[in-house]
Amino acid sequence: MTAIVCVDKNWAIGRDNALLFHISADLKRFKALTTGKTVVMGKNTLLSLPGAKPLPNRRNLVVSTTMAPREGVEIARSVGEAAALAGEDAVLMGGAQLYRALLPRCERVLVTQVDAAAEGADAFFPNLDAAPDWTAETVGEWQEENGLRFRYVDYVRRT
Repeated sequence: MTAIVCVDKNWAIGRDNALLFHISADLKRFKALTTGKTVVMGKNTLLSLPGAKPLPNRRNLVVSTTMAPREGVEIARSVGEAAALAGEDAVLMGGAQLYRALLPRCERVLVTQVDAAAEGADAFFPNLDAAPDWTAETVGEWQEENGLRFRYVDYVRRT
């Protein structure tokens, strides 16, 4: 499984069930990397998507003990069930609780690092730079969009 995430300088990922940054280049990259694959998310992440609708052209697997069945969504009632259903090629897309629960099952994490500290963040991703079992495989050049500097860093699990 691969995780994909956009973080600020402090590894913050969200505030009030919303993304911290809107970077169109990053959203296009996300779409390109996830189209045709299984995306794994928590209920709150699904509800934060436009119209609270599943992402098109992807198998949407939502981990929730309380969500009622809905069109375009497969529901896993536990993290273990989600891992079993997801398959190796799945992409974990949040939120914070699910990242923490499934990160041990990931071999790669595709990170968009934003050179800013978000105010009032309430959701965080584990700091992979401080984690002994992760290493940055590729570090992209800094880019800028709407005054925000960002780069892509791909982490792999150390063997």
